[in-house]
Amino acid sequence: MLPFLAPHLTKFWGPFRLFDSYIVLICLGAGCAALLSWLLLPRLWHLLPRDQGKPFVKDSKEAKGKPTGAGVILVTICTVILALVMPPTWRHWSLVFCLFACMMTGFLDDCSEKPWGEWKKGSLDMFIAIVAAAVLCAGKPMTIWLPFFKGQAADGGFILSPWVYIPAAAILLWFCINAVNCSDGVDGLAGSLSLLTLFSMGAFLYGIVGHTVIAKYLLLPHYADGARWAIILYVVCGGLAGYLWHNANPSAVLMGDAGSRFLGLLIGLSVLAAGNPFLALAVAPILLANGGGGMCKLLMLRLFRKFGYDTRPPARNQVNPNPGANFASDAEAERQILPVRLAHRFRFPFHDHCRKNWGWSNTQVLVRFVLLQGMAIPLLFLILIKLR
Repeated sequence: MLPFLAPHLTKFWGPFRLFDSYIVLICLGAGCAALLSWLLLPRLWHLLPRDQGKPFVKDSKEAKGKPTGAGVILVTICTVILALVMPPTWRHWSLVFCLFACMMTGFLDDCSEKPWGEWKKGSLDMFIAIVAAAVLCAGKPMTIWLPFFKGQAADGGFILSPWVYIPAAAILLWFCINAVNCSDGVDGLAGSLSLLTLFSMGAFLYGIVGHTVIAKYLLLPHYADGARWAIILYVVCGGLAGYLWHNANPSAVLMGDAGSRFLGLLIGLSVLAAGNPFLALAVAPILLANGGGGMCKLLMLRLFRKFGYDTRPPARNQVNPNPGANFASDAEAERQILPVRLAHRFRFPFHDHCRKNWGWSNTQVLVRFVLLQGMAIPLLFLILIKLR
């Protein structure tokens, strides 16, 4: 709205021309989102559903009874702010609608007395990922750039047809949605790591691939929409900052699936908007490894089980073992094949392994994971940019 009104308002007062500046819109949007989420969350979280606790998860009793699903408040605030500060384009607002839909599927799961099954959630996530990839593509060939290789495009990128781009992009989006969701298990962890990731992607989209001169100097494709994407990302960063104020250990409110799924989709979309799918590993290495490692472990164990191997977890690995579950005794676990034994040595999400096996406190997990990702991001960015 403000970019549309700026030329008309300038006639009455000159400084209104600043509403045509992307950096002003970014600062205004991020500041308003942070302030509103900080102020409104305590006044609205009594309307949210209560966390029911997750069985067989360490410290699940600490979260039980807390208001969850705060993502619905956070995303609503960010959407209203974006309507104020983001230049109107059909594609970006269509993607905002996809983000809102992803949040709503998570919120409905948060509200459900019986958690949704993995096939139901996975199918909905994949449907939204396909729609978002199709909107991002808009039926046209897309250019991506990769490390080590140069393609046929003038800027060294690879041109992909929609039939190739949409399925590949949907898989990446689906993985990001579920990896971030699996990482949400320690107060402040998923929000802090996502904040680092979104802030880094905003800087990259605005200041590198969104800047004609810098992109040309670094031999990267230029993306004219980089500044618009930066507005979206920094508005969400502001909203996350206000949320994290209340989510700090011991938390007063939880984002729930409504927040984590939204953040995962946004991270995936920002990576695709920058044109390099490997950026996901550069900007969210700890976040994706923490949650994505569990999905990789589950897939591997199910494949081995399909081929007839014993993949039951040892009973000694369980925090709150279910008496009706089928666990392997110590002797049976020793007879399992090596990949299965190695997989069972590590708990996922990995923050659970750090707390259960290494004795880290929640605060230690948060600080160390944030430090690791904060140090890894610039190094991995440099490697991706220079390996061209």
